[in-house]
Amino acid sequence: MVFSSHIFLFYFLPLFLLIYYALHWRGVGIAWQNQFITIASYVFYGWFVPWFVVLMWISTIMDYVAGRLISAPGASKFQRNAALTASVVSNLAILGFFKYYMFFMGGLNALLALMGLGPDYFAIMSVTLPIGISFNTFQTMSYTIDVWRGDAPPVRDMRTFSCFVALFPQLIAGPIIRYNTVAQQLEHRKHTLLRFSSGLMIFSLGMGKKILLANPAGQVADTVFAAQGMSTGVAWWGILAYTLQIYFDFCAYSDMAVGLGRMLGFEFIRNFNSPYRAQSMSDFWKRWHISLTTWFTDYLYISLGGNRVKTKSRLYFNLFIVMFLSGLWHGANTTFVAWGLFHAFFLIWERTRDRQPIYQRFPLVFRMILTQITVMFAWVLFRAQNLGQAWEYWRTMVGLGTPQVTAEMLPAVVFNPYLVFSILLAALISQLPWQAHTMSEKVTLPRMVFALSMLALAMVAMFTQAFNPFLYFQF
Repeated sequence: MVFSSHIFLFYFLPLFLLIYYALHWRGVGIAWQNQFITIASYVFYGWFVPWFVVLMWISTIMDYVAGRLISAPGASKFQRNAALTASVVSNLAILGFFKYYMFFMGGLNALLALMGLGPDYFAIMSVTLPIGISFNTFQTMSYTIDVWRGDAPPVRDMRTFSCFVALFPQLIAGPIIRYNTVAQQLEHRKHTLLRFSSGLMIFSLGMGKKILLANPAGQVADTVFAAQGMSTGVAWWGILAYTLQIYFDFCAYSDMAVGLGRMLGFEFIRNFNSPYRAQSMSDFWKRWHISLTTWFTDYLYISLGGNRVKTKSRLYFNLFIVMFLSGLWHGANTTFVAWGLFHAFFLIWERTRDRQPIYQRFPLVFRMILTQITVMFAWVLFRAQNLGQAWEYWRTMVGLGTPQVTAEMLPAVVFNPYLVFSILLAALISQLPWQAHTMSEKVTLPRMVFALSMLALAMVAMFTQAFNPFLYFQF
């Protein structure tokens, strides 16, 4: 089930909120409210593929037991380390099988074919990828690691931990939350009209971003990337559309997750901070997918030594590993790995000076433009079906392609006035401070009217658009 579907908006969400607040108003304890959230989350997650819920149960039980073993009174160092290792290895094994099995087996067959052993030496079975498995895996792993480090209290009530793992507002595409940030909220949280109204406003704006900005940009991007041999101008128009699509699509989901969470009394971290206003690639990663950046920073980069290493080569190695795994986390495809390495190259390049990053030598506006162009070139890798298509698209962007399709030959959708307006509006909004295009935290009547108007327009537009799930569901 997805937030931007008729089933969720007109049936699931109203019924869920009605029952949830009925339980709250009748004075039902927080543990039973959490239990209801958990059950509803299982329905939400297993709506299309019920067996996904079984996989979630396995992960929940496994990490709950690991947390108890790690925090058991008198637990030896060996027991604590063994429980953590079992949790991390099991989680990564589940993620690795469902997300990377076909990718690595395909690569192995290709390698064996080069050695003359035939194109399909190993039979590869088809594996269905559970939606949001990368987000869910990192979230549960962070719990056992934090308990082992002493950064989070161990969960005693299985119902509480099940709610943390299954919490549907951010279950499928983040933000990746850590148990220590919501532990108190799972035990005690406030439900007020002001908090509910604020959540509704943020949710409504998120829906507007998805339907009214991301989807129109996606129509243009899909059309351009499906074309063969377009002109340089069309190529830039297409990647601009995709650059805005992926931001507003992902940002919309995060806003809707934050809004839904607030409607239930939870406070989640924000996942974006105007990334297209970044002045360097390092700055971009402080603003883009913040929950993933902090996860890799805290659990991998710092563990490798972070910035406190003796040699620059070790610093560069740490950055390389983190960005390589970040690319692999996003998808089982060489394009995603290349995307991660592309970012790694520029992050390392920025640090080739001792005191002042190279970008800081340029004027502010130039730094922002240069960073944005670099990010757009990287998004080509993210959107392309393979490295060959990405290479040809890059060639076209710099004027080295062989145009076979002119702007006049492309479908009218590429330069449809409504879509052009939506893309230009999205480009403008992307340059506003984060607080401006989420209308801050304060609820006022004009802001609420505007947000609900965006929700109403989005609902109307939904009836005229084909089903279009969020891009990050595939991760």
